Amino acid sequence: MDRGSYFQHDGRPAVRFERTYPHPIERLWAAVTESEELAHWFPSAVRIEPRAGGTIEFSGDPNLEPSSGTVLAFEPPRRFAFTWGGDELHFELEPAGEGSCTLTLINVLESQDTAARNAAGWTVCLAEFDKHVSGETAVGPHGDSAEPWRPLYEEYVAQGMPSGAPIPGAPEDGS
Repeated sequence: MDRGSYFQHDGRPAVRFERTYPHPIERLWAAVTESEELAHWFPSAVRIEPRAGGTIEFSGDPNLEPSSGTVLAFEPPRRFAFTWGGDELHFELEPAGEGSCTLTLINVLESQDTAARNAAGWTVCLAEFDKHVSGETAVGPHGDSAEPWRPLYEEYVAQGMPSGAPIPGAPEDGS
């Protein structure tokens, strides 16, 4: 599975994932914008007001309090972006040949030290996304069948991705 990479996005720290799927753009657009589809792979339940400037609401993540953000871009079927806390999430879709599509996910980070933590989280989420769009059972990143987060985090840290942010659910001393 392709891992995320760390980079600067308009002068801000970010992690980026890019994957090509053997599915049409409309299939991937539904998977990243429809609440029923997001429930299979996204870390929170999501309710979206589908327009730039609209509200997006997050709930049900065992590691986070319910919150809301702002839809920054809603341009079917190619671009969807929103704020989530101090972060931004950008989903970009591009056709990639007959019946295929490339998904780029960029998480613009509020703080550089969240890069390894968030990259590991999105790696778990995207593994569930892969299952879901392929028609396999995907119960989401918090389910028992999801890829374990900790080894991915340790791998990103070992590769030198910025780290050190608190990890939800971990003891305060980081052990």
